[in-house]
Amino acid sequence: MEHPENDSKYIGLQVNGGVAQPPVVNPYLQHRRRRMATPAELVEGILKGDITMLSRAVTLVESLVPEHQAMAQEVIEKCLPYSGNSRRIGITGVPGAGKSTSIDVFGLHVLKGGGKLAVLAIDPSSERTKGSILGDKTRMEKLSVHPDAFIRPSPSAGSLGGVARKTRETIVLCEAAGFNNVFVETVGVGQSETAVHSMVDFFLLIQLAGTGDELQGIKRGIMEMADGIVINKADGDNVHRAQLAQAQFKSALQLFPPTASGWKPEVLTYSGYYELGIPEVWDMIDRYFDYVKGNGYFFRRRQEQARYWMYESINEQLRDHFYRNPEIETVLPNLEHEVLADRLSSFVAARKALDLYFNIKPTNG
Repeated sequence: MEHPENDSKYIGLQVNGGVAQPPVVNPYLQHRRRRMATPAELVEGILKGDITMLSRAVTLVESLVPEHQAMAQEVIEKCLPYSGNSRRIGITGVPGAGKSTSIDVFGLHVLKGGGKLAVLAIDPSSERTKGSILGDKTRMEKLSVHPDAFIRPSPSAGSLGGVARKTRETIVLCEAAGFNNVFVETVGVGQSETAVHSMVDFFLLIQLAGTGDELQGIKRGIMEMADGIVINKADGDNVHRAQLAQAQFKSALQLFPPTASGWKPEVLTYSGYYELGIPEVWDMIDRYFDYVKGNGYFFRRRQEQARYWMYESINEQLRDHFYRNPEIETVLPNLEHEVLADRLSSFVAARKALDLYFNIKPTNG
């Protein structure tokens, strides 16, 4: 590249070398890595209600590092005797139904009566990048700055089962930290409702009116799980449509068999944005808890859920142990190649992999 300033006619021109590029990192900055707290320190902090220690413990629960998982299980085991004293409420609905906004106003209503609230939001992850926005806190403007509220979004990362287990373990930690109300918000699609239903006491379904989707909302599976149905955005010109949807859902519920608890799900209307009808929704939830605790269903359901998650944990650990086995990791690509080349059926390939796994002699350690 030619530089005009080097031409002989500019012999009197002097070009300075310029300023040296400063270092990217401040040389005076001393990098100090935060020491990882021990399980005993985490438990002590959690039992004192220390939010920082609670957050660090939840991070361990969500970690995929084996060492972190071992520490998390130790913390959970020590916190377990101090858990179980909260009201666990699952909240679901189609995307755009106003779940986060509703949780914001529901939460503030709950906190007016005292106590503490933990909100665990399962955020959908991209199937392509595995990334997640985790933006639920931005839609819970008032609750996110409340001193008695703890909001923790978790990415689904393509594995609802794993997130559900970690969410249930996080519930234990929150209860040990003194949170007597726990909201679990679902991603609102697919099997997430079933997973969340298996860890909460009350399951609230949020629906919309006037979207042409009333009949789509009357789905047998989700309706059977719901302990209460609320029609959001019942304000302004939408009040009549909300009331019509309420009547439709009430009629649909008449066709379903009685619930295991004996409770008859109610259908209410409200407006999360304008904070209308919020006390009525919460009164319904209060009546539900009084009813199921009175007939013993509350405690039976908690026992059923504990048994369910024991077997789910066994299934998950068996699956992880299978895929992390070095011999299985070696043989699976070959079997997959054989299947794709139509030289082996999927079922035979699976059988070969399982036969190999069950015949592998365990190593010490």
